[in-house]
Amino acid sequence: MSKYSSEAKVDNQAVLFDNIQTACGRLFGRITLNSPDKLNALTLSMMDLIDQQLDAWANEKKVIGVLLDATGERAFCAGGDVVGVYNAIKKTAKGEVPQFAEDFFTCEYKLDYRIHTYRKPIICWGHGVVMGGGIGLMSGASHRIVTPKTRMAMPEITIGLYPDVGGSWFLPKLPGKIGSFLALTGANINAGDALFAGLADHMLDHEHHIQFIEVIKSLSWYGNRQKDSLQVTNILESFSKGIQVPESQLKKHFERINQVIGDDGLHEIAARLRDMSTDEDPWLAQAAMTFMKGSPTSAVLGLEMQKRAQDLSLADTFRLELQASLGCCVHPDFYEGVRALLVDKDKNPKWSPSSISEVTPEWIESHLEPRFENGHPLDCLLA
Repeated sequence: MSKYSSEAKVDNQAVLFDNIQTACGRLFGRITLNSPDKLNALTLSMMDLIDQQLDAWANEKKVIGVLLDATGERAFCAGGDVVGVYNAIKKTAKGEVPQFAEDFFTCEYKLDYRIHTYRKPIICWGHGVVMGGGIGLMSGASHRIVTPKTRMAMPEITIGLYPDVGGSWFLPKLPGKIGSFLALTGANINAGDALFAGLADHMLDHEHHIQFIEVIKSLSWYGNRQKDSLQVTNILESFSKGIQVPESQLKKHFERINQVIGDDGLHEIAARLRDMSTDEDPWLAQAAMTFMKGSPTSAVLGLEMQKRAQDLSLADTFRLELQASLGCCVHPDFYEGVRALLVDKDKNPKWSPSSISEVTPEWIESHLEPRFENGHPLDCLLA
């Protein structure tokens, strides 16, 4: 039985499970996030339920793939329940890691890692808002679908965190300097951007969602990952023909982004981003303004995490991210950022330190030290 099972029972309608019966008798599992009024934000119990179900389906021969989608028209998943973590920090003695926070981030990263390494195709239908923890679910899927209304971002700099959920590992692998730009600016991107950056594989009209499922039902499947994965790809490509892809701001401004991030230090990047805040292009100006209002510690930590993850396996990256995320829980900016943006909603966080020049290497190291009493909770992940 799961360590979170008692809580999971309370939240069991926030995520739905079903089987899609196909013409050959094999099954696709279906996981549907079902909390549209909360933009399908992930609670601890939701993530635990999903992880348990994926584990069960991994060992069920009749299940040959998984569809991950959501109810509602507004969002696939707007992120994780950071307010729940905030509340746990509030109730915990200063400098101590809340048990809820350790449970939350451990469960989230285990789930994300499972998706990345799953032995069967996982199709993620990323319609509407896909941010933070939603990108964590989507990034590891074998088939990542966006729609004309998809809006993606890694906005953690606005709440004093950093792009986690594997972002330290996959953001540096994006073209050019896009990964660093998205981490520093929390820039909102559309379906065209996601396809250009490699954060998505296919774009379909959301109206084809049910029709896509009907096609899955109508076909015979092989029970072989490679063949089944190719068949899914062929279906998605047939649906995507003729669809007008939105203009990609990342592609349009690719050279400018590369120049602004450059190859020098964050102080120089910050100066160039400040200059960009008055740019005549509103998308660039908004991205730069978000950076200027964001947590200085988050900016430094986010880039440092990407630097360190370049030489790490995915499993080791998640282990380092867990240390960093729990470090954020015992330092001031994460608590303050969630308070200002999501709790009191005054949108006036008091960052500490208040400038990039005050963020020392020792300060960042203090975020990354292990804080576990009985070994690393993610030692179970294969390197």
